[in-house]
Amino acid sequence: MADRAIYKSGKDRDGDITKLCSEGEYWSPRSKADAIHDIESGVHTYYVPWKSGRTEIRVVNEPTGKYLRTDRDQTSKNNLDDLPDC
Repeated sequence: MADRAIYKSGKDRDGDITKLCSEGEYWSPRSKADAIHDIESGVHTYYVPWKSGRTEIRVVNEPTGKYLRTDRDQTSKNNLDDLPDC
């Protein structure tokens, strides 16, 4: 299992996360579907190294489907949106 740091994220027109990126890594970019599979199967973990500390990326399962999310500072804001585009 690899622990993968994420520094950028891809977003669609609605702002939904479509991929996770880490420049220079052979696996980057990683599609949303592949990252969800990695996390759920325990193959890889993904995290964002914020200045204030590490935040895990997790899978959320809603009636509309699965998506990737972080919860920084105990909020429900999707902070992957805060990352630069890739």
